[in-house]
Amino acid sequence: MNRLQSVLGLELPLLQAGMGGIAGPELCAAVSRAGAGGALALYKEPPERARELVRAVVASTSRPFAVNVIPEVSGPALCRAQLRAALEELPAHAFVTSFGLPDAGAAHDVVRSGRVLVIQVGTLHDAGAALRLGAGVLVLQGTGAGGHLLGELPSARLLHETRARYSDAVLAVAGGVATGADLARMLARGADGAMAGTLFVPTVESAAHPYYKQRVADASADDTVVTTRFDIGWPGRPHRVLRNSLTGKAPRRPATFIATTRAGGSRLPVPRYSAAVPMAATVGRVEEMAMYCGRSCSRVAGQHPVAAVVEQFRRAYEAAGRSHETSTEGGPWKKRSSR
Repeated sequence: MNRLQSVLGLELPLLQAGMGGIAGPELCAAVSRAGAGGALALYKEPPERARELVRAVVASTSRPFAVNVIPEVSGPALCRAQLRAALEELPAHAFVTSFGLPDAGAAHDVVRSGRVLVIQVGTLHDAGAALRLGAGVLVLQGTGAGGHLLGELPSARLLHETRARYSDAVLAVAGGVATGADLARMLARGADGAMAGTLFVPTVESAAHPYYKQRVADASADDTVVTTRFDIGWPGRPHRVLRNSLTGKAPRRPATFIATTRAGGSRLPVPRYSAAVPMAATVGRVEEMAMYCGRSCSRVAGQHPVAAVVEQFRRAYEAAGRSHETSTEGGPWKKRSSR
């Protein structure tokens, strides 16, 4: 068992990304039951809704899982209220993931509760800030990741620089991991685990729209692009998405409503260039919406149950570990392997 597994109580050193609109209770619980670190996206949910969502996960799994917050989207007040509500419902073995740096008050609430705080960062500077806030695990996001980008470095380079500076930190990598072999390579480079989002988008339990799922399953790395187009609701942050009619060089079109989606029992309009993803309940021109997807999509195939996806991932990871152990002696894989 390696350090990430030990700190978070996981069978597999793999975390699921807290994808807003996609990572609902069903996906989170399924990933957790499979032995990895499921994550429940709180996104912009009000505190009472956050409680309901956490309760749904608790009713579906007895294994560790996380709630995920996005401070720069929710804002410090809502983020802290979400966390306070969630922490009252979370079992002791649960943990918290934050996309970007939370404020000191929110970080203190998590650490004081005894739960592990996992912070996703994209720069060496923010890695240090996260550790000072009390993060027990850092997730280092590289530019190959899908979704909004926190830095400008590929994951391997960010891992190298962070490990050199913070040798004792528990580090997971986000971006470029979709198979067990990918994970094994990252561990050999000094990581303690990985976070994956694209891998879980097409799964049966994902709340993504069927069109979105199929596009990810069919995509290759070159079908993704980094853009700033989908900025309504989340400005100022470049994001990697699947190419569509809005991601080219054509002039920006009017931000009229192109779809409706359901949130908290209400149906809401979605403007063109919204940061919102097409969910199962979305109706309208979903092909024009933001479909976040990492370059690892080249190694994601089909729409399968989470249990099958994680089992295949686990087998490839263990096979890569055995292969590495027979070809090297005392290398970095052997020190950080779960076997």
